Amino acid sequence: MTPEAITSAALCCPHGFFTRRGGVSNGPYASLNCSLSGQDAPEAVRQNRALVARHLGAVPESLVGLTQVHGAAVAVVEAPWAYGAGPPADAMVTDRPGVALGIITADCTPVLLADRQAGVIGAVHAGWRGAVAGVLEATVEAMVRLGAQTASIAAAIGPCIRQQSYEVGPDLRDAVLAHDGGHAVFFANGVRRNRWQFDLAGYCRMRLAGIAQVDVLDADTLADADRFFSHRRRTLAGGGPIGHQISAIML
Repeated sequence: MTPEAITSAALCCPHGFFTRRGGVSNGPYASLNCSLSGQDAPEAVRQNRALVARHLGAVPESLVGLTQVHGAAVAVVEAPWAYGAGPPADAMVTDRPGVALGIITADCTPVLLADRQAGVIGAVHAGWRGAVAGVLEATVEAMVRLGAQTASIAAAIGPCIRQQSYEVGPDLRDAVLAHDGGHAVFFANGVRRNRWQFDLAGYCRMRLAGIAQVDVLDADTLADADRFFSHRRRTLAGGGPIGHQISAIML
């Protein structure tokens, strides 16, 4: 099996925004489901994550993940922890070569960051709540504490639900605007009354404005069912099981 991954020229180190293709899972989890929290066969998930690690040039035991909670906490990875034992956080940073940082998504924004010169990388799960709470800025700050320079950090924003697919209600819009009223520019009028289309990728890019380079990859997780799992697509279909894709980076 060869996992399919999208890469960014902005990141000069092994990385990939992996699609749902190229794994061993079956049914609704087909085929590169990398989530430990679903109902997929545990051995299939373990094999899928091992495929991802080897694609990056890492040993499977060095690919670490988090218990993602839609917050702004950042974990500093000094050594790989046990499989499935990731702390509650939504971002990781490390300066240790060979450690692969993996983020799980199915519409939220995966963001990978690197200061290749300093030898510091980061990975972020940025749903709208985490982005509003400041998880992206907190990750940059954690990288700087490890020796990175903001003027040298590059980031890539991976496949997520894009504005044309992301209809939101007043609760989300109000929460974003409560942080900064000027962020109304990230909302377009929706088709339905009292609904808006939210530009999550653009919002994340704005929150990373202080670093050297931000690359936004053109992929919509909801619209492309062949390549991506999507929580919103599952919801619109009435529920059921769902897989998640992984995005990972390594020094």
